[in-house]
Amino acid sequence: QSWKANSWNPLCRINEDVIIRLKWGQTEYKGRLISVDSYMNVQLSNTEEYIDRKHTGTLGQVLIRCNNILWISAAKGVEMNGEGSDANMED
Repeated sequence: QSWKANSWNPLCRINEDVIIRLKWGQTEYKGRLISVDSYMNVQLSNTEEYIDRKHTGTLGQVLIRCNNILWISAAKGVEMNGEGSDANMED
């Protein structure tokens, strides 16, 4: 499967739903982007955790340290249902 990565400024996505993939494992978080600092530390609300695209729990508000993030994608139009290996990186 091929995907295309688009670069975009996450500050433009404040108050929108995003998906964040961590650097290790198959862990992804889907939630509302609340804030991003100059180091790219990210705060999410209404966060849901997915491992191998399977919902594993609701976490609520989380802070993800910048060095743990592999990528950030807009969540619009992305299915988190256990199919596929990577989220659609296009807006």
